Amino acid sequence: MRNEKARPQRMGHGPNRGSSEKPKDFKNAIKSMIKYLNKYIVIIVIAFILAALSSVLSIIGPNKLSDLTDVITNGLLTGINFDKVISIGAFLLSIYLLSAAFSYIQNFIMVTVSNNFARDLRNKISVKINSLPLKYFDSHSYGDILSRVTNDVDTINFSMHQSLGTLVAATTLFIGSIIMMFVTNWILAITAIVASLIGFAFMFLILGKSQKYFDQRQVQLGNLNGHIEEIYSSHNVVKAYNGNKDASDEFDKLNTNVFTCDRMSQFLSGLMQPIMQFIGNFGYVAVCVVGAILTMNGQISFGVIVAFMIYVRLFTNPLSQIAQGMTSLQSTAAASERVFEFLEEKEMEDESSLVKHLDSSKVKGSIEFKHVKFGYNKDKIIIKDFNCKVNPGEKIAIVGPTGAGKTTMVNLLMKFYNINDGDILIDGVSVKDLTRENIHDLFIMVLQDTWLFNGTIRDNIRYNKDHVSDESIMEALKTVGVDHFVKSLPGVLNYEIADNESISAGQKQLLTIARGMIKDAPFLILDEATSSVDTRTEELVQKAMDKLTEGRTSFIIAHRLSTIKNADLILVMNEGNIIEQGNHEELMKKNGFYAELYNSQFQN
Repeated sequence: MRNEKARPQRMGHGPNRGSSEKPKDFKNAIKSMIKYLNKYIVIIVIAFILAALSSVLSIIGPNKLSDLTDVITNGLLTGINFDKVISIGAFLLSIYLLSAAFSYIQNFIMVTVSNNFARDLRNKISVKINSLPLKYFDSHSYGDILSRVTNDVDTINFSMHQSLGTLVAATTLFIGSIIMMFVTNWILAITAIVASLIGFAFMFLILGKSQKYFDQRQVQLGNLNGHIEEIYSSHNVVKAYNGNKDASDEFDKLNTNVFTCDRMSQFLSGLMQPIMQFIGNFGYVAVCVVGAILTMNGQISFGVIVAFMIYVRLFTNPLSQIAQGMTSLQSTAAASERVFEFLEEKEMEDESSLVKHLDSSKVKGSIEFKHVKFGYNKDKIIIKDFNCKVNPGEKIAIVGPTGAGKTTMVNLLMKFYNINDGDILIDGVSVKDLTRENIHDLFIMVLQDTWLFNGTIRDNIRYNKDHVSDESIMEALKTVGVDHFVKSLPGVLNYEIADNESISAGQKQLLTIARGMIKDAPFLILDEATSSVDTRTEELVQKAMDKLTEGRTSFIIAHRLSTIKNADLILVMNEGNIIEQGNHEELMKKNGFYAELYNSQFQN
């Protein structure tokens, strides 16, 4: 199911997301690729053997063709031996058919392996995404991650089935041609090789120059995708602030970077094939001239020249194929480096050793923060010494200016981030002794940015809860006051929510609150849940949230202080510390920081 354009809010004030990092190590990328290809090694080796055999059979052909030429040439005066001609012709046909069959099977194997490998990579990336800590996504753009899943994996897939088999076949053909040329005539062999040496020099020179542009291309493509994802996910904001020109200028800049890297890499790598063709033709002419001299001196027969003409083609064509294959492998090296770099990112700590478990149906609902210290960067602590004890069923409001650490406390409570020092206890049990999954089962979260995916109303409400009846869903919708709206939709619970759906922000928020009702957990977190709705809708959402908080220990983060006047305890935070606490009346009487915040919202 696809996510709606309003993706879940990522809580916290983590570090800014940076651009893609430049790939670093080609050798490590190849080692990683071999490691991930481990289960396919046997069948890949079989494919390589078939590719080599196909080339070997092709190499045998010119030698037999030389014999055929000599039989026909010698028979022009005395009579052609047609039996021998038919025998050699049948042999040539057999080996060429067998060579074609081996080549087809090899290609089929590599296509199958590359597609399966690409599928495995995407599966591994999907699993990896769920294993990475939240801080990774705070420091990398979504577009760059998507580029690794799509563009980079597709590049690896294409190169595997297009290049690896070709490289093996071309290398075998190249080496085999050299051997057969020396076996046939060493003078012509040296002539062909010397004429082609310059091609090797040019090829390796160009490869060295162009590799950096292939690396940069993949990085710049990730940056471009990140920009596109960011702009189009916030297209309304860009329009509202007339940011089209700035967005377009930035796109043009990033697009130009991709174009420049593309142009340079393709220009340099594109030089290889015409250079190889020129060298091949030059070798062909050299062999013809030297061969004619040797024939006139009676050192070789005319059939040897015919064979060598084919050997020169078999010798130079692999150079072009190797050049093309190396060009493709350059892109693969850059792409695989980015993919394997992602797959080898440090994951969240393994919690398989944690055996303590809290049953959500038996949890009383007490939480205690004890001398909690935390910083997104260890050298910059933003929560310095947080202490607080929350009793079961209490409604706790957390208020304070932006950057005070309100949402960060919720991040720590949900174990999205691990605390640097101190402890958090749930019913007397440290969160350090509980798995993240267990903690998440204990909490309902309603965030400022609503999240509805493309699917039915039913699927959105019972998200990750398979065994929920329609009656329970309708009861939850009725409780939050959105049942009339749902009943007015065609199909009711079967109504499909689409990307272009015109459901209001308040209706979306009520639907997410109904989702929380279905979960029925002992703790509730409301993070700015009414900040994006109008006053009338805020009343409906507030009533729904009041029903949701009944019987639950609730944490409410709000800038609209009017919504938390009935809280049992209000924690006033500033610079990572609680500077005031009490209920609304007590804090107003103190005439301190909270009173100043509250009065500033209701002046005039």
